[in-house]
Amino acid sequence: MKKIGLLGCGAIGTQIALAIDSGEIPCVLTHVFDNSRDAALALVSQLNNKPEIVENSHLLSSHPVNIVVEAASQDAVRDVALSVLQNRRDLMIMSVGALLDESIHDILHDACRDFKKTIYLPSGAIAGLDGIKSVKDELDSITITTTKNPRSLKGAKFFETSDINLDDITAPTIIFDGTAKDAVSLFPANINVAALLSLSGIGSEKTGVKIIADPGTDRNTHHIKAKGKFGEMTFTTENLPDANNPKTSRLAVLSAIRTLRQYCSDDIKIGT
Repeated sequence: MKKIGLLGCGAIGTQIALAIDSGEIPCVLTHVFDNSRDAALALVSQLNNKPEIVENSHLLSSHPVNIVVEAASQDAVRDVALSVLQNRRDLMIMSVGALLDESIHDILHDACRDFKKTIYLPSGAIAGLDGIKSVKDELDSITITTTKNPRSLKGAKFFETSDINLDDITAPTIIFDGTAKDAVSLFPANINVAALLSLSGIGSEKTGVKIIADPGTDRNTHHIKAKGKFGEMTFTTENLPDANNPKTSRLAVLSAIRTLRQYCSDDIKIGT
């Protein structure tokens, strides 16, 4: 069975670990790390098969794991991703927004080739990426409109310089209208779907993003529209927030579990 190292013991990391522990993912979780040792201890306490808590994030890939799963932050990707590949481990990234930094993307792209390892990016909280990838060379335009309850947007970097007060919003309100590159920078914990979409399609500066705060919704809704020589595509996903973290859709957690399960299984592969 393949061995897993887990970077990040928050809501997503915990759900992945529990899925491994229950046998839903056919692998073994051998090592974990979180900047908060208390978070790592809390995670390990829930598991029947106890992984080792390592002392720093770089030690995850120094052990004989097959893949390191990042479920921490964009900063964690910037800090650790290259060393994981250099240690000849595969890597699964949840904080995809880090890859919209072209220097990071190019370094990791080259490292995958040089060390013959693979980075896996789960499709997260949206549908339709198979289709977008298929028509990538014929895309003319692509946009994503994301609607969330204001409480799930709180704490985003965007509000450090904005006059918008989320507590004052009483009706659906557009709070951001720009590019995926800017959206991912300003909402690093909320809009990784825009990063995935731009990496699958025509790039972060050509992918349009609109974010709507709606106090009347209990869902995270993503509406994608793509046009090009192939025709048109539209996808709408209405996600319930994860019970443990309203900033994350339940589908994002399920997508991570499915991606890792596929990595660890010898099975029929569906989709592009």
